[in-house]
Amino acid sequence: MQKLRWGVLGVARIATNKVIPAMQRGSLTEVVAIASRDRRKADAAAKTLGIQREYGSYDALTADSDVEAVYIPLPNHLHVEWATRAAEAGKHVLCEKPIALNASEARTLLAVRDRTGRTIQEAFMVRTHPQWLKAQEILRTGRIGELRAMTGFFSYYNADPKNIRNITDYGGGALMDVGCYLVATARMMFEREPDRVIAAVERDPALQTDRLTSVILDFGSGHAIGTCSTQLVPYQRMNILGTRGRIELEIPFNAPPDRPSVMLVDDGSDLLGAGIERITFAAIDQYTVQGDRFARTVRERIVPAAPLEDAIANMTAIDALFRSVETRCWEDLAS
Repeated sequence: MQKLRWGVLGVARIATNKVIPAMQRGSLTEVVAIASRDRRKADAAAKTLGIQREYGSYDALTADSDVEAVYIPLPNHLHVEWATRAAEAGKHVLCEKPIALNASEARTLLAVRDRTGRTIQEAFMVRTHPQWLKAQEILRTGRIGELRAMTGFFSYYNADPKNIRNITDYGGGALMDVGCYLVATARMMFEREPDRVIAAVERDPALQTDRLTSVILDFGSGHAIGTCSTQLVPYQRMNILGTRGRIELEIPFNAPPDRPSVMLVDDGSDLLGAGIERITFAAIDQYTVQGDRFARTVRERIVPAAPLEDAIANMTAIDALFRSVETRCWEDLAS
């Protein structure tokens, strides 16, 4: 299969340090161009990463006829604009999460996708990591019984007021940056949308971003409970609990590319752990897997790992969580 030729809009750290190097190692992906509004930054990134062409504007890159797909790691408030412009320029789009600032914005991309015939996908790399696919398989086989609860935690520390993750107008804050993973994986495991949600937020007094957010998603037959933070000790963990067992993911979201990932499957027979099976997944780079899977979506015309409708559903839940903070009540999603 011919490699999919990528262009990258922006020189964000996640792109230059993680996603681009990972795609360059992919069997189905090739990064041929990079752009920045500061031409010097684009030139420096291209030289460091061995990319053929660099551009001093995003429009110049999307006009490059050799580029087939665009990866967008721009600040959240620019996602919809540049996903739209890239698709209208004939490019397939892989856009960093969250794909929009709200569900209403995200829905505008449906018309863009349908009008242009381009694939537009949110870059939730966990959706293609083997440990999450295995967790989904175990649930479907009934090994841990009926899924009743999920508990998750995702935190890091960053109080820099100039960082885009701490700027409210750019869609900063804990829920948008890392809490979206808790919402997405809960929906992935329950394989349905929550009926209602509620959240509690503690805001940074100066930045006004939510620096600590806890959420409950009510799926009717079970609950997903999670806490995320931008100003706590770095930590992440996920527990998936059924009526006959549980699954624990040790590093659920930032799975290391250079060492195995570990999943624990516990039958609950012994609180000291005698009933635990330890499943090890070979070291892989989840950004490489994501890029190659997206390339197959385009080349083989298969269903995306995360269709655009899924991104809209995730934003719908996040919108409701933010509403619940203001109303101090459960927010209904059943409609």
